[in-house]
This record gives sequence, C-alpha cells and structure tokens, in this order.
Amino acid sequence: MVHLGLGAFARAHTAVFTENAMLATGSSDWGIVGVTQRSDTVARQLAPQDGLFTVAERGSGAAPLRVVCSIVEAISGRDHPEKVVDRIAAATTQVVTLTVTEKGYRIDPHTGSLNTADPQVHADLDGQPPQTAIGQIARGIQHRARTGAGPLTVVSCDNLPGNGELTGTLVRAFAAALPDAESGPLLAWLDANVTFPSTMVDRMVPATTDGDLAAVEHELGLRDEAAVVAEPFMQWVIEDNFAAGRPAWEEAGALFSNDVAAWEAAKLRLLNASHSMLAYLGLATGRETIADAVGEDSFRTACRLMLAEDALPTISLPQGLDGSTYCAQVLDRFANPALGHTTAKVGSDGSQKIGLRLLTTVRANLDAGREPTWAALAVAAWMHHVATTAGDGLNDPLAADLQAALPAERSAATVVPALLGVRSIFDAGLAANTTFTDLLTHWYRIIDTTGLDGLRKEITHG
Repeated sequence: MVHLGLGAFARAHTAVFTENAMLATGSSDWGIVGVTQRSDTVARQLAPQDGLFTVAERGSGAAPLRVVCSIVEAISGRDHPEKVVDRIAAATTQVVTLTVTEKGYRIDPHTGSLNTADPQVHADLDGQPPQTAIGQIARGIQHRARTGAGPLTVVSCDNLPGNGELTGTLVRAFAAALPDAESGPLLAWLDANVTFPSTMVDRMVPATTDGDLAAVEHELGLRDEAAVVAEPFMQWVIEDNFAAGRPAWEEAGALFSNDVAAWEAAKLRLLNASHSMLAYLGLATGRETIADAVGEDSFRTACRLMLAEDALPTISLPQGLDGSTYCAQVLDRFANPALGHTTAKVGSDGSQKIGLRLLTTVRANLDAGREPTWAALAVAAWMHHVATTAGDGLNDPLAADLQAALPAERSAATVVPALLGVRSIFDAGLAANTTFTDLLTHWYRIIDTTGLDGLRKEITHG
C-alpha cells in the first residue's frame, strides 16, 4: 500500500486497521509506504524508528499503549516526488489510500472538478515531479500503464461526500488535461484497471502535544517522536469495489457496504457538523478545546437541537444506525477531556468544511419550509470567527478572499451580507434567502454584542 498524507489520523486509523487485519489473519503480506505532503516532519520522525510509532488511546475503555509496525517506509513527498510516483507505479503496490484533507484535492469550487489553474496542479501537468496528491496518483497510474504493473485501487479516506467518485473524477480530469498523446492511452488504461471505492472513516485524533510525548515516554520507557493520541472509538465503512488485492480489513472490524453514501452523510451532517459548531462557538467565547465547548451546557443543548431538529429530519440513515443513539454517542465522545482537541484546529479551513457539514442541512430545511435555526447558529459563529480573526491569523485557504470581502465596519448588518457574497461558499439562491439571512443576522448580533451570556439566554429560553 501507498498512503498519501501521513498525518496523525492515518497512523491512528488506516495503519492500525491494516495491522489489525494482518494480526487477525496471521498474514504479514502488507506494508504501508507513507508519504507526507506539505511537511517532511513525520517522515523525519519515523525514519530513525524504522517506521515504528506508538498509539496512545485516551478516555474510557482505552487500550494499553501499542507500537504499530505496518508502515515500512516514510517518504517526504515534497522532497522526493519521483520516489512517490515510483512507489505508486510498482507492481507490488495494489492499493493507494489518502488523507490529504479537503483542500489537498485542489478542487475548483465553481466546477467541482480539478482546479487546473492552481499553480501546483499546472506544474504537475507540465511535467514537473508532481507535488499534489492527484498529480502523484495520475503520474503513478501512467507509469503502471506503460510498464504493465497491473490494476490498482485508490481509496480516499477524507471527509468528502462520494470521496471515491470525486477522487476518480479529479484523476481523470488531470489525465484529460495532458497532451492528447498522453491523455488518450492513460484514460483508457485507467478506466479498465483502476477503481475508486468510497469510504467513511471516523476516529478522533488530535494533534500530538509535547505533554503527550512526555506521557508516552513515561509509560513506554522509550522516546517516540512520532507517537499519536486517539480516542478508543474507531470506524471504517468501505465500498467493496477493489481492482486488485487488499488487506482483510473486515477482520479488523471494517464494514463493507453498498450504502457508503448514507454513512458519509450521517458522519458529515451529524458528527462533523457538531464538531464545527462547537469549534466556532468555542472560539467566540474563549473555549480552547472541544471538550471545554461541549462542557458548556448551552452549547451542548444547541448541538443536540441542531442534530434532532435540523439534521436528522433531512437525511436517510444507513441500515443499522440509530440516529438518536449515534447523536448522543457523538456528544459523549466530544466530551472526552483526554483528547485535548482544540477549537482552533477543528475550526481551521472552515470555507472548505461548512458547505458539506452545515449548508447542505440548511438548504434541505429551507426546501422543506422549515427554519434551520441551529445550523444557522453554527454558520453565524463561523462568520464571527472570520470577521474577528486579525490579519493573517485566519487558517483557511480562502483567507485572502474572505478578508477582502469583509467591510471596514464589522457588525451583523454588514458582515453577514458581505460573507454571503463569497460565491465559492454561498450560492446566490442561499445568499438571497431572507429566512436564512435573518437567522444569521440574529445569531451574529447575539454572539457579537452579548457573547456567552446572550447565547446562553437565547439557546436556553429563545
């Protein structure tokens, strides 16, 4: 396997599932070549440790420390892009997985396809050693086609609806943008030999702190610079659409399903939406962690009401998932103080997240003639975060566009319409909907002028 985006989540989720699958079957046939994307930090941490790293579970039901050995090589994709292409192209590679976050896919927000105007995508297309995940996959497949390396499965593990279909669309768009002599043969081989199953992944894995590393060193008796911390819960739902071999992930508890879309929708619009709501309410009121935010009774109430009144009535749950139980479990998981998941981290890249997590629910309620009261609160809290974060402090790929859209005078009456005018986030119909705009203005004014006391009063008593 080759995994693109070797962050903490991949190590605590995909690498653990893969090792558990080998342990369950008595097989040692699989190993992961992990590729870092924007930073070489993890590759530098793992190299002197032969790819070994510790997973420290925290919270009720946590397992003892374990050292995971399923990563056999770690490569800095930024520094060695040719090596990444070679590993994807190798006949021994049968699966490519990726966790590169929403912005790592280089999607054009206007077309939903590959942003070929992105400077790095453009360089990849021009024949430079590819730096983007989509460019690396496409060039690796191109080499496979030329050498007869055999079929390949590309498995996205990012929080995107239809992530497999989307990844396939982007790779094909890259291939189609190549010169005709390259694109035709590549597209034909790709369609015959490569599949892109969709997945839903779930495990809370906060950024590792110096305190976490010290705690692991104390428990383990060894210093592990690549240690990761995670909650005990772990889930993976996978579409069974593989072109070649794969680890027996089902033996490790993964669920193979023909209805991954329903699981994705539930995760995005229940768990991820709540995560974002708590992050932005927390940022507006000085809460540093998600556990701190959900510990505020009024915020937990707002989340519970958003899930019950706005989200659940608008989605079709997958078979075997009880909505009320799932929502209660989500809020309990967020309350785990051992994870230290920061509101700043969860609230980053909001322009890439709120559409999938919140605006889909907003539109569904408006279409049904209902007011999306609580989802609008979450969006208003995001707007407040954007408008009150100074200068270059906003961690978002559209930070420059958002800052340019903001007026000099930052009140509810000016900020809400200004940000609704950012078309890469809000479509014209949504921006013109008076029910939605009135809700946003109402909530923004409360957050901005009365803060936590006003929120408590409005959420609790209306």
